[in-house]
Amino acid sequence: MSEDYAERLRANRREKDEFFDDHPQSPIPPEDRDEFDGLDYFPPDPDYRVEATVTVHDDPEPVEMETTASNPVRYLRVVTFAFEVDGEEHTLAGYRQAGDDGAIFVPFRDKTTGQQTYYQGRYMELEPEGDLEDGDAVTVDFNLAYSPFCAYSDTFSCPLPPEENWLEIVIPAGERAPDLD
Repeated sequence: MSEDYAERLRANRREKDEFFDDHPQSPIPPEDRDEFDGLDYFPPDPDYRVEATVTVHDDPEPVEMETTASNPVRYLRVVTFAFEVDGEEHTLAGYRQAGDDGAIFVPFRDKTTGQQTYYQGRYMELEPEGDLEDGDAVTVDFNLAYSPFCAYSDTFSCPLPPEENWLEIVIPAGERAPDLD
């Protein structure tokens, strides 16, 4: 991993900590912000920044995702990412809501879920340049995995990763579970 990449990642994390510390839209409840001294992260690790092969779903299937507030949300499964971690092949589905052509939403769980990371799972967002096509290679960077806002406050409702995005491996990268005690 280049020093540039690690520094950009650290800068991104500092910026997020500042947002969480003092922005009016921070998910940290105002009464807890005095105690907040930054999010907890795994160290940057190049092994969890992987090249993935894209399979595009031309006729995306709707997927109902349960939420923390128990009102399901409908997404469309638009792509599948195939990648290797520690020599083993894995896949994650990427979703968008109907009519949305922005970032691809990749909610997932792994073997750190409920241990070192938020017990409901974590999220990533991939912002491809242009339209993806079958066979395209994209970078899936688990160092950018983050806890949803509902990890910090019950006032938020968050989609839960569907079973197809439950990885049976440990991904010690990205955000750790928030310490809200």
